[in-house]
Parts: sequence; structure tokens; C-alpha cells
Amino acid sequence: MCPTVRTMQPASMSQSSGSGYEFKGGYPTSETAQKAYDSSDLNTAVEAYKFFYPSVSILATWEGNVAAGVVANKSFLILQGSPHQLVFTPNSDTPYAGANLDLSEGPMVVELPPGPFMCVANDLNQHYVMDMGLPGPDAGKGGKHALVPPGYTGKIPEGYFTGTPTTNRVLFMVRVIPPGGDVKVAIEMLKKVKIYPLNSPDGWQVTWAEIGDRAQDFTPVRWEKNLDYWKKLAELVDQEPAYEAYRMNYGQLAKLGIEKGKPFAPNARMQGILIRAAQIANDEMRVQSFADRRPDRATWPDRRWEWADLRPENGTFDLPTAKDLEAREKWFYQAQIESPAMFRRTAAAGSLYWLGTRDSTGAYLDGGKSYKLTIPQPVPAKLFWSLTVYDPDSRSEIVTDTYKAALRSMFELKDRASAKSVDLYFGPNAPAGDEGQWIKTLPGKGWFTYFRIYGPDAAAFDGSWKPGDFEEVK
Repeated sequence: MCPTVRTMQPASMSQSSGSGYEFKGGYPTSETAQKAYDSSDLNTAVEAYKFFYPSVSILATWEGNVAAGVVANKSFLILQGSPHQLVFTPNSDTPYAGANLDLSEGPMVVELPPGPFMCVANDLNQHYVMDMGLPGPDAGKGGKHALVPPGYTGKIPEGYFTGTPTTNRVLFMVRVIPPGGDVKVAIEMLKKVKIYPLNSPDGWQVTWAEIGDRAQDFTPVRWEKNLDYWKKLAELVDQEPAYEAYRMNYGQLAKLGIEKGKPFAPNARMQGILIRAAQIANDEMRVQSFADRRPDRATWPDRRWEWADLRPENGTFDLPTAKDLEAREKWFYQAQIESPAMFRRTAAAGSLYWLGTRDSTGAYLDGGKSYKLTIPQPVPAKLFWSLTVYDPDSRSEIVTDTYKAALRSMFELKDRASAKSVDLYFGPNAPAGDEGQWIKTLPGKGWFTYFRIYGPDAAAFDGSWKPGDFEEVK
């Protein structure tokens, strides 16, 4: 018996798939090839944009410091957060100090005296390096902290707390709780922080420049929807050591023309794709931040408040087998700096952050409407608490003719500490008799807020205490 021979019918010379691509004789047409490459490059660029956004964001802060007069390792800023400055969701609760540290020539030391300092270091991948002060290993008792460059093989003397970044450049931030609310005393305390090379020459001197609430831009907003975003990212990739964990992501950038050791010179076609990708990706990140679809965003089932950060485990968005990219993108679109002490949801946390974007009905907060927010007291804060209002476009403090964007337990609300509750007001017009508990908003402009608790007690996490929702006042 002869074996059965199956014959194949010849394929159509022209084939189309559900993708809309056309193939002739099994091969793509020239139009299909171009369309496929345009789509692939755009998709790659959108995903690369989101992944590297934290790096470009913190580079903007580094460059903002330089524009304000900072010299790496030598001169540093002391500022007070206010609507005059563009900073992603800053607080106005404590004075800040910011330092650009360059480890290219070896480790740098941060020496803290004992006191209520809260410090963190992130590198230019916006990776957590270490906490210092109250949330750090010295627990507010003071100590020497060595920041060690990647690949360093030298010895660090005993008695130092150490942290190793993934880049040579590191952003160090320190704030101090004003004793009794005295900001001037707090600023003098900041100036007692010492920063110097591990192997410093005798008499190493640094300067601390007070800029108060002087206008300054520390954000990437001016870059984030145009080709400058990619130019800044290309500079960063070229200037810093390659980070092994980003090998696959660097491969995406290489496909787009961004590669260490090579000039970034996109042609007109690629420029158009990169600009469009920046606009799409940035808008998608805004949706994730302000229209979050995840069930775990909710702080309490009977409130509209959300967790500003979605991953409390480690401060770096790491799961056992993956990184929570959605949580990472949401956080870094509206904020800066990652740290375990900021994200913990236990009484051991240094602070916590709740995000408010909606009123009690679920509608977005509207600058043309008036609202009341009732805060039961005492608030479960070992240190202090505050509520700050932000602009969703700049993610910085809202700017009105009052130049006021925060209500704080240490300042505006200190005389209400013994009350059973305190009512806070928001809207275009001041409520008669409660002007000191009011933040002005702008008609035609939305706004959002962070409710912060510093030194939270267990009641802030177990549901036995919770703030009210924003209630519209007709």
C-alpha cells in the first residue's frame, strides 16, 4: 500500500493579519515593514520612558541644585519648601538641606551629631542607598556614614555605617524637626552636619547656603514631554557606570539610539517617535497616579484616601520574583526618593503618606468649589502631622496669591492641638472666622493633597483612627 501523500494548497499571494499588516508570498510589504518598525520603536520608547523616569527626575534635582549654586562635595543648600519652588510633592514642615555628592574620587562621609535629623541618600538611578538619623542605623544618636562608590575595593574604617550606590553621583537630603517649631534653631542644627571625603585633607571646608523659599526648579517637568527628556537620559547613561540589573533596559535604549560611549543623534523619524512616546508615556503615568485602578490603593474601605505608595515591604518596589512597575511608576510620577522608612506601614515607620484626589462622592477635587475636611484628634503622630496641597500638572505646591499650601500641626494648627477635632477648609474664598485653617484653591484648576504623619503610631495603620473625607460646602 502506498503511503498517503498530503498536498498543501498554495497560500494566497497576499495575506493580512489581525494586526493590519500585509504580507505577500509570506513576506512583508515595504509599507508593512515601515509600519511595524514605527510601532515597535514607539512601544519600546514608551516602556523605556516609564522605566527610566526616576533617573531623569532625580537628575533634574541634581541640576536644580547646581543652578542654585551647589558645588558637589563643597557647598550645599538649605531651603524651606514653599509654593515658590518647583519640587515634586515637597513638605513645608521642616527646613531641608540638599547636597550633591560625587564619589568619583572615593567615598564621602556624612557625619551627624545627635538630634532629630531625618536623612536619606539616593543615587542617580533614584535607587535607595541608605537612611541616616532617626530612620537610619544611628537612630538619631549621631554617627559617621560612608557613601562608597560602585566597584570600590578599599577598606572602610570600623565604626562607619556604609551604603553603596549604583552611580557615582548621589543626592543626599537631610531635614531636622524644628525644636518647639523654631525654624531658625533647626537651620543652625543643619549647619552642624559635616560632609567630607573619607580621606580628606586637613581642614576640609564646606559651606551651607540658605536660599529660604527662593524660586527654583528641581523637577523634570520642563523636559518630560519633549526631546530633552531623551537627551538628558542619554547624558546620564553615558556619564555613569552601567548598572548590571538594567542590562535588558539598556538594550531597549540602544534600539532607540541611546548607548554608552556613543553619541545620541536621532534622525527626524526617530525624533518624532521619541517625542510622541514621551507624551504618551507621561500621560499614562498621570493616569496611573490620579486614576489608579488597583484595589490595594485604598487606605480604608469607607474613605476616599489612597496610599501614595503601593508597596510597603522594602521601599524599593521589589516583590519576591519581580518589581512592581505600576507602583514604581505611580510613586515617581508624583514624588521623589525611595526609602524603607518612608513606605513602612507599621509603628516603626519614620513617616507615612496618604494621597487625596477626590471628595466624599468620588469626584475629583475642584479648585472652584469649597470643601471641609474634619481631622479627629489626637492624630496618631509621635512627632507631627501636616496636609499639603499640590498642582496635578507640576506636582508641586499649589500657587495662589496667598502663597500658602500647607496646614501643619507645628505651626498653623498648634493652638488647636487640644481640640476634639479640627476642621480644615479649601476653596477659592476664605471661610469667615476660619481663615487660619484654610488653603486657597483656583477655579478651573484641580488639586490633590498629601496627608503626612511623622512618627506614626499603630492607630494610623490598624483602622482605629482615620481622617474624614473632603466634603463639599455648598
